[in-house]
Amino acid sequence: MEKYIINGGNKLYGGVKIQTAKNSVLPILAAAVLTDEKVRIKNAPCISDVKNMVRILGSLGCRAAYEGDDIVIDSSAADCHEVPRTLAHELRSSVFLLGPLIARFGRAKIAYPGGCDIGLRPVDLHLNGLKRLGVKIRESNGYILCECPGLRGNEIMLDCPSVGATENIMLAAVRAEGETVIKNAAREPEIEDLQKFLNSMGCKVRGAGSGTIAVQGTAAKLRGGDYQPMADRIEAGTFLIAAAMCGGEIVAEGISSENISSLLHKLRENGCKIHTKNDKIILKRDGPLISVKSIETQPYPGFPTDLQAQMTALCCICRGQSIVTENLFETRFKYVPELCKMGADITVAGRNAFVRGREKFNGATVVACDLRGGAALVLAALAAEGRSEVLDISHTDRGYGMFEYKLRSLGADIVRAAV
Repeated sequence: MEKYIINGGNKLYGGVKIQTAKNSVLPILAAAVLTDEKVRIKNAPCISDVKNMVRILGSLGCRAAYEGDDIVIDSSAADCHEVPRTLAHELRSSVFLLGPLIARFGRAKIAYPGGCDIGLRPVDLHLNGLKRLGVKIRESNGYILCECPGLRGNEIMLDCPSVGATENIMLAAVRAEGETVIKNAAREPEIEDLQKFLNSMGCKVRGAGSGTIAVQGTAAKLRGGDYQPMADRIEAGTFLIAAAMCGGEIVAEGISSENISSLLHKLRENGCKIHTKNDKIILKRDGPLISVKSIETQPYPGFPTDLQAQMTALCCICRGQSIVTENLFETRFKYVPELCKMGADITVAGRNAFVRGREKFNGATVVACDLRGGAALVLAALAAEGRSEVLDISHTDRGYGMFEYKLRSLGADIVRAAV
């Protein structure tokens, strides 16, 4: 196990290049199973979630590996429809392989996926959507077993706009006979990115970014090729919140401001000065932080749940009081007791966290319990007075590549060390 040792109090200055989006790369890696031609994903993030997906592809008979900053996948020799239990438990996004495996082999077997413990994230929406395409599904000994000799297009109404279910249905429907229409689809920009990738392969998908997505199935050979996924809006938001908490001025490079407009709106309310130019976001904070009355997570384009913990950490050092409401995952406040060890004043009641702002955090030893909660603890330590240790940083490694190096380039005093 490793930890971060952080001496807080430094302001942050400089530019940071935002990595390619984890939440785009994972479904695109799964989609590569659909073609026998080589796929090159350019500038893939070197994070543990992506590495685990590469390992899963290898277990299916694909040749998948990093080549410099890219990942190259050759699925021509894929011969297995089963995702091993040990690998599925490491990665929530292993469930994305259900659709492509069914589309390619007519069947799939996968253990219930793992990932962060942030509450119930049932795969019912995925499975119900696949059933509408003609897939027969049964569950046995912790495995999901799917079988379908021929996918058929259909109309699918999602009970809620689930990102994962929307993407999984898209990945199966590209090989279904006829048209599939997904209603109440999730609208996240990563879904638009997956549509672009699928269409570059020769699929016929339209409507991503809206509440209705139409997929015209095709039996034609799908192409490979090179693809550059979008930038990671959650990593960009994390660095912008870090600068807001620590003070200073940073430039997030390579990110669309439209994709995180809900965050930028809140940060301006906090007293930050923000300018956007092309694919750059400049944030400056040199005055006091002002509390925002309410932050409420919602599906895109609302405030993202993946930035909730980081913004709660910011609220802890704002003047005034804030209410943070988590509408998507019921146990996503597990990091709160760790923030309280650093002097935060937070009361959690159900889906609400009531935050009373204080002047500063105090250095402490804290333990990360999930990816975004771990990031929030790192940001709190950067803004704290004194020395902090953040333990079990394997969680942050799941989503942030070269996290400490990027923070040090901005002036933070942070090092990685063995426990």
